[in-house]
Amino acid sequence: MRRSTKFTFSALIVGASLAFAPVSDPVRAQENSVTADMILNDPGAPVAGNPRGDVTIVAFLDYNCPFCKQSAPALEKLVKADGNIRLVYKDWPILTPASFHGAQLALAAKYQGKYEQVHHALMGIPGRKISKEKMTEAVRESGVDIDRLNQDLKQHGAEILELLQRNLAQADALGLQGTPVYLIGPFQVAAALGYEEFKQVVADARARQ
Repeated sequence: MRRSTKFTFSALIVGASLAFAPVSDPVRAQENSVTADMILNDPGAPVAGNPRGDVTIVAFLDYNCPFCKQSAPALEKLVKADGNIRLVYKDWPILTPASFHGAQLALAAKYQGKYEQVHHALMGIPGRKISKEKMTEAVRESGVDIDRLNQDLKQHGAEILELLQRNLAQADALGLQGTPVYLIGPFQVAAALGYEEFKQVVADARARQ
């Protein structure tokens, strides 16, 4: 998905107790009151970059999204070059069943401290509609302890599923319609950004803060 419009969501960061509009399912909305703090500080969500950064980027991504893959190197480069960005990953597998498989593998790798290693391996697979088998192969070749990953996937499967469900509820509450979406400071950007574009939005976010 590619939408170049930039939306402000400054209300999101004004107060952590602020609840968003109901999600599509009224029952689920009642059970999952989504707050800014849940989106920015979910303890289960993988965090990269500077944990004390002055700008937070929340990235909603799918491993079968070609636009997510297009932007991934630029985002990684910016986080490293800037040094003061906190990056929160939101695995949001909405495109294919294989996307869900990839998200499970990446989140299981978090328990051995290698989420980003697996994340970059999955984002580096060319093409779209990547199969589960190709994703598993890429993870094996990434250098993680695959036996430990499989054990963690079994042991923490329920926690991983709960995290993915929370990500879905948060995306629904924000009204997101596809990947990628980046929450950058007070801005919501639904587009595949390049390095200079990411850099400019971060600069705008700092100016607003």
